[in-house]
Order: sequence, then C-alpha cells, then structure tokens
Amino acid sequence: MNKRLTIALVAHDQRKADMVEWTVFNAETLAKHMLVCTGTTGGLIKAAFEEKGVDAEIICVHSGPLGGDAEIAAMVVGHKINLAIFLIDDLSPQPHEADIQMLLRQCRIHNVPIACNRYSADLMITSTLWDNDSYVPTVPKYVKFVRE
Repeated sequence: MNKRLTIALVAHDQRKADMVEWTVFNAETLAKHMLVCTGTTGGLIKAAFEEKGVDAEIICVHSGPLGGDAEIAAMVVGHKINLAIFLIDDLSPQPHEADIQMLLRQCRIHNVPIACNRYSADLMITSTLWDNDSYVPTVPKYVKFVRE
C-alpha cells in the first residue's frame, strides 16, 4: 500500500488485547500510516510498538467514555479519517453508547470503511483499492424509494 492513510483505532476494554495483537500483527503496514486512537487504546498500541521497535505516528485523543469516540466522529465528518477499526465489546453495556452509535453512523454517512472485527479489519487494510488511483468510491445516495 503506497497511499498514506489516516486510520482510526478504537477498542472497548474487553477488546483491547485483540486490538494490540492485531496492530502488532499488522505493524509493518500500519507504520506507513497515521494512526488516531482513543486514549487508552493508543497508549497500549504505543507501548506494544515501542517494545517491538516499530516507529509509527500515533495520535491519541481522549478515552472513549471521555469523548474520544466523539472526537474521532468529528474527524470522520471533517473527512480526516480514511479507515476506522472499532473493536466493539458487544457482550457488555457501554456507558457512552450514544457516542459509539454516533461514530458508527458518521462512518456510514460519510462513506468511511469501518471494521468491527479482526477479519474485516484484515480484509480492509489489505485491499488493493487503496493503491488504485482510478478507484473513486461512490457517494452514498439518500433518495426516496417509491414502490410501484
């Protein structure tokens, strides 16, 4: 992948180990891009990368419950995020559920690919479309559907 992307990385507490493992596995690829992480997740990724000798640009925003999900959603709206990886804990209630849904919604509205599990994250990060200069994602069409 030659294009430099801005990739958002978010993981709930019960998924942080998965996120760290995934980022270490994909460290060579991720180090070529700018990573924007929620606070705790970013700190864990920085520590794992330092331990492995990986030099990567990692920007940390607030922790998710303290507004980090909303900060990343704002970056999506501002067209500053190319790809989001959000490992969600679907088995535990989250006190900031509204922010989580807002981030997911803004990614859908603004056509930002978002992976919510490691398999989809692997597929997205390795897509050859990132390097295809002739590929331009279509803008979502929100038009009323009329049944006949």
